[in-house]
Amino acid sequence: MSDLPNKADFSHVRDWVFDLDNTLYPHHVDLFAQIDKNMTAYVSALLDLSRDDARALQKRYYLDHGTTLKGLMIHHDIDPSDFLEKAHAINYGVLAPDLPLGEAIQALPGRKFIFTNGSVKHAEMAAKALGIFHHFDDVFDIVAAEYVPKPAGATYDKFMALHRVDTTHAVMFEDLPRNLVVPKTLGMKTVLLTPRDASHEFTDAWEKRTAEDHHIDYATSDLTGFLNALL
Repeated sequence: MSDLPNKADFSHVRDWVFDLDNTLYPHHVDLFAQIDKNMTAYVSALLDLSRDDARALQKRYYLDHGTTLKGLMIHHDIDPSDFLEKAHAINYGVLAPDLPLGEAIQALPGRKFIFTNGSVKHAEMAAKALGIFHHFDDVFDIVAAEYVPKPAGATYDKFMALHRVDTTHAVMFEDLPRNLVVPKTLGMKTVLLTPRDASHEFTDAWEKRTAEDHHIDYATSDLTGFLNALL
């Protein structure tokens, strides 16, 4: 699904906020699959669980707490820095430089931010592999959020306050519908990134857009094309 943007809807935007995983790079690249595998291995080793049981618990924490990490911190008192280091021990070489995306981001009027439930290091490695990192003003990560992940309202408030973002002049790009609920209530424009392949299998049903998601202004599977349509 891809909605062409109405340029006038974005003429007031001065702060452009982007999620990282499955947003600045598309779903089909499947970089996050490596992180997902590492998280399952971490839970399995930590709790001496089979892969299937570890994955089930990992996904339950993800749904209930916003990230697997937060669930592990609450229920098992783990060291978050150790978890993040092991989860992000991945091959970034699967990401190819995306010059057209970089040019589109650079041309946007105003500030650009990465707002991720991952770490600054992960965002930097991924965005540098894409060749777009230097176009961003800052990265707000899970450490800056004090390990309270999106979709928690307090985390958005913290990001907005830190960077003095006027939410009525801002837009957020995300791949998870639930992470756009708060931005919409704050007055931001909201854009959902969807898989290019309509038959894409979501790990969990709640990750997919439904007819009830009225907080989403636009949806697109082509971020570069969407941004170019605004210029």
